[in-house]
Amino acid sequence: MNGSFTSKTQSAVRRFTAVELFAGAGGLALGVERAGFDTLAFIEFDKDAAATLKTNRPAWNVIHDDVANVSPLDLRELWSIPVGKLDMLSGGAPCQPFSYAGKGLGLDDARGTLFYHFAVFLEKLRPKTFLFENVRGLLTHDKGRTYKTILDIFANVGYTIQKKVLNAWDFGVAQKRERLITIGVHNDLVGKIKIDFPKEHERKPVLREVLSDVPPSIGAEYSERKRKIFELVPPGGYWRDIDPDIAKAYMKSCWSMGGGRTGILRRMSLDEPSLTVLTSPSQKQTDRCHPLEPRPFTVRENARIQCFPDDWTFCGSVGSQYKQIGNAVPVNLAYEIASQIYQGLKDAQCGV
Repeated sequence: MNGSFTSKTQSAVRRFTAVELFAGAGGLALGVERAGFDTLAFIEFDKDAAATLKTNRPAWNVIHDDVANVSPLDLRELWSIPVGKLDMLSGGAPCQPFSYAGKGLGLDDARGTLFYHFAVFLEKLRPKTFLFENVRGLLTHDKGRTYKTILDIFANVGYTIQKKVLNAWDFGVAQKRERLITIGVHNDLVGKIKIDFPKEHERKPVLREVLSDVPPSIGAEYSERKRKIFELVPPGGYWRDIDPDIAKAYMKSCWSMGGGRTGILRRMSLDEPSLTVLTSPSQKQTDRCHPLEPRPFTVRENARIQCFPDDWTFCGSVGSQYKQIGNAVPVNLAYEIASQIYQGLKDAQCGV
């Protein structure tokens, strides 16, 4: 493996240890690394995402496997981690809909879901802290019962939690992207480890700041018809800003739908942040057209918006690369959160 639990204690500044589940293409991992953590293992099921991690960080211990195959193992023996000595478990389990609130089944409430395995890791390793990130919509799914069940399970396996919805735009990311951030501290360490959520930045970046000098890369293209229609849309505009007859012919049944439908024929402006980077470059109701050219953002442009370094290589097909980037946590946001956890651990070092 990459190093033991004590391998970095000789350095002047301690690098705390972590294990990451559902690692994806490395957005969260890069932020955690930059914050000062040594991640002992990354578990990722998607072969292209796992290849991305291995290609960019050959020394990382990337486990390409289903987390369901790993969670039943003796995790302490697997990575030589004594119970309670891991500093942080991180990850964002894709939460399939479930809600068993009120049944009092504890961990069994989540059995059959990917979140269940995150909870199993907590129960087996008893890390000092955890970072669990997910979509904002988890807060309100099934009238809040799904997330309540998750919080109940965190409590049942021994953690005190705090939660907050953070917008990446507030933390050095040129993108409006809201994520539900849940941070836990093991009950034995409550009062010793204090973790604050990061403070919002005063300065908020826009696309003009991140789209200059982007390295050329592969990218999707619009059909000839769609490209010509987008040439009519001004930067910062959408379907309401072109001839109604042209918009109606393009939108078809969407024309009669309710709501603002502001994502249809949406062209970004250089003077605004991007809307949430998605897993597909071109969807009719969630367009994000380039500000200066009638095309979707390229793979490299989306990576810039997500704060990946320009030399971070994505593996797989074009579609797979877009998907990996769209599913990632923006690196700068991950760094800001992980830095707060690092600081909390560092301040408590003497007593932990």
